[in-house]
Amino acid sequence: MTQAHTDSTASNSLAMPMLGTGTYRLKDQAAFDAVLMALEEGSRHIDTAQIYANEVAVGEAIKASAIPRNELFITTKVWTENLDSSRFEASVIDSLTALQTDYVDLLLIHWPLKDGKVPMADYLMSLKTMLDKGFTRHIGVSNFTNAQLSQAIAILGEGVIFTNQVEVHPYLVNAKVTEFCKLHNILVTGYMPFAYGAILQDELISKIAKKHDATTAQTILAWLRQQGFATIPSSTKRENVRSNLAAVNLVLSAAEIEAINGLDRNHRVANPDFAPQWD
Repeated sequence: MTQAHTDSTASNSLAMPMLGTGTYRLKDQAAFDAVLMALEEGSRHIDTAQIYANEVAVGEAIKASAIPRNELFITTKVWTENLDSSRFEASVIDSLTALQTDYVDLLLIHWPLKDGKVPMADYLMSLKTMLDKGFTRHIGVSNFTNAQLSQAIAILGEGVIFTNQVEVHPYLVNAKVTEFCKLHNILVTGYMPFAYGAILQDELISKIAKKHDATTAQTILAWLRQQGFATIPSSTKRENVRSNLAAVNLVLSAAEIEAINGLDRNHRVANPDFAPQWD
């Protein structure tokens, strides 16, 4: 059974599968095909975002799968241009319409605003309103630093933020943020787990993988899972999706996890000019 993160404040909602399917950079038919394929292979957690411009394709794939809505965990994210209160709710309704659902399971603030054009208190309260109105079962943030998380907790209170979705992989362990999240019972969802494939060629990880008769991708996914992190790799190849889902059966030793942690080199893949000052 897939490990899942539960939230006592939303006991009537589906637990989030710790291994999800990401859709970043997938558009139109490619997005439709990848999501439908992942669902056919057993994935039940789909991650998208307004800025990906693929919510319609994702919604069509979910519809085509014929999987009951209550068996799926769907995440989307509000883009920076929609954080103003005049656009926030309308953008979420547009996302729900595109996804062909009455609610998402998780709604995130995609990036914190660097310029403070919309105060964090304003857009986080808009996010909380979406929870109160039933448009989402959980709320969270993405790409928040510890200082921003502290501010967000002060605004929303402890226990409200379900996850902080941040870049995490063996070359960017991101320990300061992940430890802070753990301290505040905020699930870490690590994106870019393979750093665009760079880590799949790593000699140490390849050696560990070979020892377990596993792939390097499976080894990285096990490393994330055993630390209590969710992750959302994307793939357009069925064999990779199948292999990723099978990673739930791989268990690494504490020494192997520590050895992989030692690969950290602060190699950040996602660092746009509007990114915050990272921890």
